[in-house]
Amino acid sequence: MALLIDRHGRVEYVIAGDQSQIIIPSLNRARAGSGRLRGLRLIHTHLKNEGLSKEDLTDLAMLRLDMVVAVVTGADGLPVTSHAAHLSPGSVEKEPWTILEPRRYPDFGGGLMELIESLENGFARKDTRKEEKGTLRATMAHISNLPRGEATRRLDELSELARTEGIIVVDRAMFRGDPNPQSLLGSGRVKDLVVRSLAVGADMILFDQELTPAQARWVGAITDMPILDRTQLILRIFGRRAHSADGKLRVELARLKYALPRLGLKDDALSRIRGGIGMKGPGETSMEISRRRIKDKIISIQDNLERLGHGREQRRSQRKKSGAPQVAVIGYTNAGKSTLLNALTGSDALVEDKLFATLDPMSRRVRRPRKMDIILSDTVGFISDLPDDLLAAFRSTLEELRDADLLIHLADISAPDFENAMKAVEDLLTRIGLDKIPRKVVLNKIDTTTHDMVENIAARYEAIPISATTGEGLNRLLDEMEAALKIPKKAYGHDEGFEED
Repeated sequence: MALLIDRHGRVEYVIAGDQSQIIIPSLNRARAGSGRLRGLRLIHTHLKNEGLSKEDLTDLAMLRLDMVVAVVTGADGLPVTSHAAHLSPGSVEKEPWTILEPRRYPDFGGGLMELIESLENGFARKDTRKEEKGTLRATMAHISNLPRGEATRRLDELSELARTEGIIVVDRAMFRGDPNPQSLLGSGRVKDLVVRSLAVGADMILFDQELTPAQARWVGAITDMPILDRTQLILRIFGRRAHSADGKLRVELARLKYALPRLGLKDDALSRIRGGIGMKGPGETSMEISRRRIKDKIISIQDNLERLGHGREQRRSQRKKSGAPQVAVIGYTNAGKSTLLNALTGSDALVEDKLFATLDPMSRRVRRPRKMDIILSDTVGFISDLPDDLLAAFRSTLEELRDADLLIHLADISAPDFENAMKAVEDLLTRIGLDKIPRKVVLNKIDTTTHDMVENIAARYEAIPISATTGEGLNRLLDEMEAALKIPKKAYGHDEGFEED
């Protein structure tokens, strides 16, 4: 038997179970939040002489109960001893709770309400400090059978994505095995992950995988903690970074396509698109109205993108008429594409040490005295496992690369996994049918590593080593670009070029 009692001493629920467990009903209507407790304490019986079980403590943490109390009964069925625990707002290394010393029943100790009020004030102060810092804290989770090194690399990249969005990663968890198509993880492992997150003060769980609607629904049914997946995190970053009308529409299109099959998920889990203004039609549910409006909005955005595409096509035609050869810089996100564009063209494109610092494509002219100008274009950064909805939204932008006479594949040689990043770029080029365009591999940030390492890697990939920051190697890059574009040097005279270190 179990009772759920509010702070006024009123019994809210009476729960009957069997000798092994009780099933706590949904408490969604009860007060709860990261800075407050549920306002209910659970008192239940243990038929054996044992303390609080793992399930008791998990329920305490998952439901944010004021307290959980297990009353041990004797052979005659009468209560003998009570075991109690409560959540702790202090710094906890392993568990987010404090287990109290056992007491003789019915002595629960004095000052119960004062204790609960003190705990809730502590949680509120902790949340206030988080709000003042303006950051969220997350636990990252990865589920796969990948080798540990590859899984670690993916979590490292997810951590960088989180940092770009202003989220602090406080813990990471790796689970071996293929994600279950329906439940992702078993309920026990999800609960352990939630308890672990609460213990380190995380505000959300960030999954490396893209959760299917069924998986998101399963996880959301178990925990009230907000969750994000990799795709949703990238969408949030793209939403912040897109500034042009075209870019904003493409991000919104990807977001709507992602959200459409996920309508109906609980609000405190993955985001749910709400219905707009309008009258409810006969026989239509709110969900059907929301789904219809999203589909209408998708069609509207696609029409707007088509109109914007005509203007983009005109600009491309003008660039072709100019006769200047076109070179596009491609590469993994944060490889230094914008820095290179600035160095070669004298532009002032935004440069930040974050993933997807710039999202909108940019074209600038490389002016070389007494030589033919080159139109240099910067494109959106690539990333491994680019979500299908985002790839579809930006496909037409990426396909502008078809007009390029040469692709510069820029790689960050200082990144520990730069070879995997290069492979991801090559795979994506193949995926969108641009792998036949001539390209040069360029190794950036050589000023951050040793000369021998640079020489070995450059020889392996037949690459051009440069530093877009210091200017080292830029003369050679321009010369090789001209050679690849078949621009005859004798036609243009001496090159004043760049001064190298």
